[in-house]
Amino acid sequence: MTATKGLEGIVAATSSISSIIDGVLTYRGYNIDDLASFATFEEVIYLLWYGKLPNENELAGLKAQIGEHVELPSSIIDTLKLFPKDANTMAVLRTAVSALALYDDAANDMSHEANLLKAIKLQAKTPTIIAAYSRIREGLEPIAPVAGQSIAYNFLYMLKGKEPQASAVDAMDKALVLHADHELNASTFSSRVTVATLSDIYSGVTSAIGTLKGPLHGGANEAVMVMLEEIGSYDQVDDYIQEKLNNKEKIMGFGHRVYKNGDPRAKHLMKMSEELGKAKGNLELYNMSVRIEELVTGQKGLQPNVDFYSASTYTMLEIPRDLFTPIFAISRMSGWTAHILEQYENNRIIRPRAEYVGPAGQIFTSIQER
Repeated sequence: MTATKGLEGIVAATSSISSIIDGVLTYRGYNIDDLASFATFEEVIYLLWYGKLPNENELAGLKAQIGEHVELPSSIIDTLKLFPKDANTMAVLRTAVSALALYDDAANDMSHEANLLKAIKLQAKTPTIIAAYSRIREGLEPIAPVAGQSIAYNFLYMLKGKEPQASAVDAMDKALVLHADHELNASTFSSRVTVATLSDIYSGVTSAIGTLKGPLHGGANEAVMVMLEEIGSYDQVDDYIQEKLNNKEKIMGFGHRVYKNGDPRAKHLMKMSEELGKAKGNLELYNMSVRIEELVTGQKGLQPNVDFYSASTYTMLEIPRDLFTPIFAISRMSGWTAHILEQYENNRIIRPRAEYVGPAGQIFTSIQER
C-alpha cells in the first residue's frame, strides 16, 4: 500500500448529488450557471434533498416547513448570551448546532423521515443562530424572522433589523446557490465519515462545521478580505502583490485542486461584486480585486476560486468579515445534509488504511534498561 497525500485523485465514494467533470459543476445534473441564473436557494435545497426541482406546491411546502422550524429554543439563545463577545463565529456555530441535538427528541431516531426533518430543522435554524449571535455580541436582542420570506431575506433582516433591499436579497440568494454543494470536499467528506459510524445527523454536521472552519477551506474568503484590508487602496495593490509573489507567499482565493481552468462559480460572484459596488457608488474593492486577479493570473497562471470575489461581495452587503464563513455554512448545510442522507441510504463505515513509515522490528526492553 502507498499513500496519496491529501487523498488527491482518490475516488472515495459514489454520489448522485453533485459532480465536477471537466471543470463543470453540476447539482443533480443541472449546470451551476443555470442554477445561479434562474433558481432560488430554496429550489436548490429541494433539488439536493429530493433529487429533482420542485413544482410550485412542493416548493411552497418546503418553504412552509423551513419557516415552521426557523426559531431557536430559548435555551440556545440563553447559551449564545453566555459566549464571549469576541468568540470565533465558526466555533459559536459549531457549538450551537451541536447543542441543538439536546433539544430534539428525535435526535437519535435513524428513520429516513426523522433524518429528513432534522435536515429541515438544521437548514432553518443555522441562519438564525448566526444572526442571533451577531446581534447579541453587539448588545442587541435577536430578531424573529418574517413569515413567508426566503432564507436570504430573513438572514439579512435578522442580522440588521431592517428590510433588506431587493438587490441585496438577490445577491445573497445567488451566493447561497453557488456554495450549496461541491462534491466530496473536505467538510462534506468529514460529515460522511462521521455518520458512516451511524452517529446522528447533528454529529455529522458538527464535524462538517469544524472542518469548514479551517482557512484552507471555508475560512479562505475571510482571509481574502484581510488581504484587501491590508492593501488598503487600489494604488497599493501592485507593490503588495508583487512582494507576495516575489517571496513565493500563498495568496488566498486563488487556485483549486479540482479546477485547472478556473472555478465556474467565481465569475458569478465577480459580477455580483461589481453590481453591488456600482449600486453603492464604491467600486474600490471590486477594482482592487480585479487588479489582484490580473497580477496573480498573469504571473502564476492561477485563477480565482469561489472565495476570492465572495469577500468583496459580502463586504458590499455590509456583513461583518467574521460572518463570511458562517454564511458559507448556511448554504453548505443543504449539501452536507443531502450527503448525510445519501450516506445513510447505502452505508458502509469509512475506514481507509494508512501507509506505515515508522520504524520496524524494534525490541522491547524493560523500563530499568531504557
